[in-house]
Amino acid sequence: MSANTEGFKTFWEQLTPERVAHIGEYYTDDAYFRDPFNEVRGLPAIRKIFDHMFVQLHEPRFTILEVVHQGDTAFFVWDFTFRMKSYKPEVVQTIHGSSHVRFASDGRVSYHRDYWDAANELYAKLPVIGALMRWLAKKMA
Repeated sequence: MSANTEGFKTFWEQLTPERVAHIGEYYTDDAYFRDPFNEVRGLPAIRKIFDHMFVQLHEPRFTILEVVHQGDTAFFVWDFTFRMKSYKPEVVQTIHGSSHVRFASDGRVSYHRDYWDAANELYAKLPVIGALMRWLAKKMA
């Protein structure tokens, strides 16, 4: 694993509100970020997403399970654990996903796209939406 990949992995596994403030050490100024809920470009927009995560969730934590690295590209497989502040805060939730990352020539990330199943990993666990999702899944099967 390259030093860039290892540094990025460590950053995500040790992410805290304080470390979000230093996100520019790991992302280029014009970095692109996309996940199932967001598509943004630039450090302020990326920082806002992760600041918001710490406002909405208790103890959010990424555990990197696998890393594949080739050239300037890396692929991370991860588990994201957290507790929602507004819904069943006592229950630990887990989302399994992956991230496709490209490193710029200076070693920072210029492209970051997260892939995870929002329907099954998140929506299906919510009371009203979850019941609707399960009903739709049965009808589609």
